[in-house]
Amino acid sequence: MTQTQIHATISPCTPILSADPTVKEDAMLDQQKITILYCRLSNEDALDGESNSIQNQKEFLTRYAAEHGYTNLKILVDDGYTGTNFDRPGVQEGFALVKQGLVGCWLVKDLSRFGRDYLTVGQYTDIIFPSYDVRFIAVNDGVDSERGDSDGFAAIRNLFNEWYPRDTSKKVRVVFRQKGTSGKHLGKPPYGYRTDPADKDHWIIDEDAAPVVKRIFDLAIGGKGPEQIARILEKDKVLTTKALYAKQSENHPDPKKRKKMPERPYHWIGQSVVGILERMEYTGCTCNFKTYSKSYKLKKRIPNAIEDMCIFPDTQEAIVSQAQWDRVQELRKNKRRPTKAERQGLFSGLLFCPDCGNKLHFATCKSFDGKQDHYLCSSYKSGRGTCSAHYIREDVLRELVLERIRAVNAYIRQDVEGFQEEWLQCRRSDQERNICEDRKRVEQAKKRLADLDVLLSRLYEDFVLGDLSKERYKKMTADYEAEQERLKLEIEVTEEWLETQETMSADVDAFVALTQKYVDVPELTPTIVNEYIKKIEVFAPDKSSGKRVQKVKIYFNFVDDVEIPVISEPVVAKSTPGRRKTA
Repeated sequence: MTQTQIHATISPCTPILSADPTVKEDAMLDQQKITILYCRLSNEDALDGESNSIQNQKEFLTRYAAEHGYTNLKILVDDGYTGTNFDRPGVQEGFALVKQGLVGCWLVKDLSRFGRDYLTVGQYTDIIFPSYDVRFIAVNDGVDSERGDSDGFAAIRNLFNEWYPRDTSKKVRVVFRQKGTSGKHLGKPPYGYRTDPADKDHWIIDEDAAPVVKRIFDLAIGGKGPEQIARILEKDKVLTTKALYAKQSENHPDPKKRKKMPERPYHWIGQSVVGILERMEYTGCTCNFKTYSKSYKLKKRIPNAIEDMCIFPDTQEAIVSQAQWDRVQELRKNKRRPTKAERQGLFSGLLFCPDCGNKLHFATCKSFDGKQDHYLCSSYKSGRGTCSAHYIREDVLRELVLERIRAVNAYIRQDVEGFQEEWLQCRRSDQERNICEDRKRVEQAKKRLADLDVLLSRLYEDFVLGDLSKERYKKMTADYEAEQERLKLEIEVTEEWLETQETMSADVDAFVALTQKYVDVPELTPTIVNEYIKKIEVFAPDKSSGKRVQKVKIYFNFVDDVEIPVISEPVVAKSTPGRRKTA
């Protein structure tokens, strides 16, 4: 809010404490220059009462200006802005005038109204304003740059002004930490959820938005990128997040809470789609502390490492499964872009060279009829790179992958329970204990840890009372502490293994459900490929036998390292040498 006012007389509502009360301003200022009356009020300052209100500051400064002969007044207001940074509209507008040489004096009620960052305040008052011949007056603090700091404590006042937001920041951080670690959501519900009317800390499904979220994830599994998804949603006239909220607020009883419909209600952008695809909460969990700031002075949010977040599963109904969310994150790491021929490789982002570890790039052009589309190692570089071509045609790879998926489906559906047992046995080949025994061992170890704490306390009492020699006390204490460390390590390792066992069971169930979902696979689609395949390794061809033999190893999602031949063994493509055609 910015205003320009000239007041002749306004009755005071607060006693005036002049920067120099014994001397009336001699009005020797250049009357052509502007006198800025700056007012600021943050949300926290508003709690202090009427004394710091914007209206009170305006009246206070206007009266002071009138009594001291200042004219050509310009009132600048920053209402609702913190004093910890200077990226405020009023300050920026005033500083723009300062740089143009149009300002003669800058008036504030006190230093805290100008800012609460003592370094920046000092930079303005000691360097910037003097370099532009701007007189700075903080009336209540007795600061006047023309007469010097009258009591020598301006710097100390600035430091005290900064302690206020620093202390407030610490308190807010403590409250947020306590709330976040308790499992409650720290922010508002994302698109797809809404707040439960019966419990403000609980999210429920938004029936209008949740199907759109599910569709976005399905399109991503189908190989569509964020920009492609955005264009599909816009073409189908799906309301954007802002437009949907505006529509839902049309019948709100409070007119102030009714939102305005945007001019382009169906204009989705790729960044909005990315934000939805990256929200972990759609799996039904609460995810707190995803970002942090290094200081209350720095507004930039830095992404947190996953181990530093607080994640609580099953706190609300899931919109997408954990497996689908995980698969989308993997696919987004391998971004696919259409070629100039406007064709996109079915396996782009999934093919890797086992020799150099780099990806295989999709190669095509408008003159190709489709059967000539192929993949090449990205390190090949037309024979000038560090690796061989690892050439393979897409139609051949399509046939190999389709054949292997059909074989795996038939193998699993033939004996689901047998496959689950066989798979689990492969994964547990190095473990003789079952989950029940492991849990029992963990409980016993935890009980022993508690007993050791009691024993150590008793040893110390016996040592203090003289019932135990110093040498004996040290030896027994060292033995017990060594046992504690061993038990802690055993508990940690066993609990991690138990968690792995539970994840393994969920993985095999997800893969079995996938084979039941696609009972018949007549042809490959991007969705089927992305749901089944984690990655594919294309080996260099072997021509030693007189035929071109090429191994292709397919890694399936959820069961990529299981040693079951139909799943783990490579497939082989053969053709006659001398031709690039693989059959």
